Amino acid sequence: VQLQASGGGLVQAGGSLRLSCAVSGLTFSSYAMGWFRQTPGKEREFVAGISRSGGSTYYPDSVKDRFTISRDNAKNTVYLQMNSLKSEDTAVYFCAADRDGGAWRVDGMDYWGKGTLVTVSS
Repeated sequence: VQLQASGGGLVQAGGSLRLSCAVSGLTFSSYAMGWFRQTPGKEREFVAGISRSGGSTYYPDSVKDRFTISRDNAKNTVYLQMNSLKSEDTAVYFCAADRDGGAWRVDGMDYWGKGTLVTVSS
């Protein structure tokens, strides 16, 4: 199983980035997908989740109305559109797959990608 995140980079505050996560080695449509992020010295935190079909999405208050998760089951890819970025969004972003779906806990995800760094300059 491979989850390959891409699209990170350096962006100014207020700008936008779109992350992608290409998944292989599993039946993509059978997994809920999530994005998490982590900064040095802090725990990994949930930032967005999407159901198997894409019909339901989930966000914490910290990113709601700024981030949008989507998926293309035909392309085995999940996306994270990040708008109105803030310096506090700077982190390594990870995509993850969950066979059971819905809990959005770090210890509940089945597979993880390696992460992509997002740096927001103020």
